Amino acid sequence: MKQFLEYAARNYHLLIPAVLLALLAVFLELRHRRKGALAISPADAVDLMNKTGALVLDVRDAKEYEAGHIINARSIPAGELQGKIDTFKKHREKPVVVYCDTGTASAGAAQVLRAQGFNKVVTLRGGLHSWRQENLPLVKSSPVKRKDGKAA
Repeated sequence: MKQFLEYAARNYHLLIPAVLLALLAVFLELRHRRKGALAISPADAVDLMNKTGALVLDVRDAKEYEAGHIINARSIPAGELQGKIDTFKKHREKPVVVYCDTGTASAGAAQVLRAQGFNKVVTLRGGLHSWRQENLPLVKSSPVKRKDGKAA
């Protein structure tokens, strides 16, 4: 203990930033958990989808979804989530993976789902950005066509 105190006294310029960074990491983690979402890595998300058939929700807007999304993901923009929860209430007992571009909007969407009784909600840590960084596959959609042949 005496050696540590000597080291700390001599290297306070290194110790202070390390302590501040550790406190910042703890603060950010607690804030994220308070929002009601557990964030998982893309590899863990793939594992969860393969083993449990988890429901995957893309909370980005429709154009972003069409440009590329995770296989079998449902597109429900974050602003419309509250009104469309009834369409997938039967999946309440299944795990739900929620993602957006960076992981920010998905935390709020996960909080909405938890408030509606979905207890197995997780977010994709880093969002679709981290999914792309790990070179995982994306599916592109063509726009939905109306009866008159124009894009909706």
